[in-house]
Amino acid sequence: MPKNKTHSGAKKRFKVTGSGKLMHEQRNRRHLLEHKSSRRTRRLAQEKVLTGGDLKKAKKLLGR
Repeated sequence: MPKNKTHSGAKKRFKVTGSGKLMHEQRNRRHLLEHKSSRRTRRLAQEKVLTGGDLKKAKKLLGR
């Protein structure tokens, strides 16, 4: 049986930690930053842990 390929879009968006959690960048940090407060943009710079149904779907795309 052939090997499954990792979803190339998913591998660019998620990072797997040592313990197996999936990290992702937060939205709202791409453009129109001028009117967002510095406090907000700093908070959005941090990566978050993926949870819930999204986690299950992303793990499947990554072949885990």
